[in-house]
Amino acid sequence: MILNVISAEYIADYKILLTFNNGESVLTDLEQTVKSDQRKIFYPLREIDYFKSFRIKLNTIIWPNEADFAPEFLLKLGRQQKTENYLIQNLE
Repeated sequence: MILNVISAEYIADYKILLTFNNGESVLTDLEQTVKSDQRKIFYPLREIDYFKSFRIKLNTIIWPNEADFAPEFLLKLGRQQKTENYLIQNLE
């Protein structure tokens, strides 16, 4: 099955709630990714108002300058962050 983002909702800061066609939903925080990527196409995303201007196109989220992330990356990142948050909360 080809993975598709079917819903994307801005939550806060650089966090987007994403729902995929496999039934999974993840809260993905893209702050570190956006701020550490040195490719010029991602520079505008560092401004929060621009970051909020994403939309769904084809199978992922995309910004007006055509910057995008593969849906597989978004799902993997969201899963990883969920696991990290769970571990942090349960080790305290």
